[in-house]
Amino acid sequence: MNIPINPFIRGYQSFHIQRVAVISYDDRYPVTYLPLHCSQSHLPDEQVTYRRCIFTDSFVLITEGQDIAPELDALCGGAGAVQTVLFSIYGDDNGASFHIGDTHSEEAALEIVRRLTFETGHYSRCWEISTAHVTEDAIRYLWKMADAETPTGLLFVAFHIPGSPAIGVKLITTPWTNVNLLHIEGITAEQLRQEHLDKGVPASLMDVLHEAADADVRILILDADALTLDGLELYQA
Repeated sequence: MNIPINPFIRGYQSFHIQRVAVISYDDRYPVTYLPLHCSQSHLPDEQVTYRRCIFTDSFVLITEGQDIAPELDALCGGAGAVQTVLFSIYGDDNGASFHIGDTHSEEAALEIVRRLTFETGHYSRCWEISTAHVTEDAIRYLWKMADAETPTGLLFVAFHIPGSPAIGVKLITTPWTNVNLLHIEGITAEQLRQEHLDKGVPASLMDVLHEAADADVRILILDADALTLDGLELYQA
């Protein structure tokens, strides 16, 4: 089943780094990449590189200078030598983990992750999209909200932009994920969605706001002159 892609999400999410041994074991086959067994994860790189090893489909064990438990030895059907150690970088893309690349040191891998990460407060938190992505009723709803002085309690507020027909929305307590909302508000994303429906938030607006908030957008500008966003439903010509 295809998972719908949130058009507001940019870049990979939830990076992680895994140290792997590059193992040669047979001239007829390419090298294989495996993590060290947890019992040897403390070994520094110099005690791994150019050492004899045994391995399974899931992990590798260094045999030179190391004591191997008999039960682990029995699991390993392959034997070879470690040629080098790499630090593999992975990132989440729409719920699936993807291999991004490899470095020869943990420091280099951490620097790449730092450069790829959209840190909170710096990137991808303000969007301008066309008003065509919501109904005219939704725009009127936002203008009325922007004129009101009483807080809505809906985890978003609307605001006017002086000298512009555009309308802005400030999203609060993002991302609107179950984990974050349960921690801060004590409700799930579905419960928040139902609360919005119960309090009369137009469905087209609710859908856009929840998609944006799920991607940790904090400011959303709706402007008739802005471009449409591919993958987001259109309601106006």
